[in-house]
Amino acid sequence: MNHSTKVGLSFGLTSGIVTTLGLMIGLYSGTQSKLIVLGGILTIAIADAFSDALGIHISEESENKHTTKEIWQSTIATFLSKFVFAQTFTIPIILFSLDTAIIVSIIWGLSALSILSYSIAKEQKANPWKVIGEHLAIAVIVIILTHYTGDWISKTFS
Repeated sequence: MNHSTKVGLSFGLTSGIVTTLGLMIGLYSGTQSKLIVLGGILTIAIADAFSDALGIHISEESENKHTTKEIWQSTIATFLSKFVFAQTFTIPIILFSLDTAIIVSIIWGLSALSILSYSIAKEQKANPWKVIGEHLAIAVIVIILTHYTGDWISKTFS
């Protein structure tokens, strides 16, 4: 896999996992509504995938060392990986009760992040446990903060 595609995929997958889980947990904690959580996932799959793809596009352009083809490869890989992966979180929401779907989604997201982190660590010849631990710690912090934010919003504004 070439560098540009790898950049887009790794960024898109990571963002797709952390951002979507954060949004889901916040909406779940604040509303307990399956419809709102599902709408949030679909909205973020579209809006944030385009936003991240544009961010990678501009970032790669600003480095002034990539060809136009490489820039577009990163852009498209970011969009597709974020868009498609974010959509995978709709499956548990559709199939299970909301409480169960949230647990399944957390397990799915953290497992996928662990696999991606392991792959990165092996490629860089780094300690996989350190890389996985670091990445999971950040994701768990996001989950905790968005949970309490959703709770706070629910209690403050309902």
